[in-house]
Amino acid sequence: MRKCDVCGKTPMAGYQYSHSHRKSIKKWQPNLKRVRAIVDGTPVRLNVCTKCLRSGRVKRAI
Repeated sequence: MRKCDVCGKTPMAGYQYSHSHRKSIKKWQPNLKRVRAIVDGTPVRLNVCTKCLRSGRVKRAI
């Protein structure tokens, strides 16, 4: 499942409207990256959204 392991962000659904106002269902996916992060002192692979990476919520393992 496309879900951020830090903040829990998941896909959003809604309508996409055309110029003539015909609507179709669209799904917006979160921008996830698979990174190695430090969790409880050990490196772990996590699916993290880019907002969490940029804000510093995740300590990256090098």
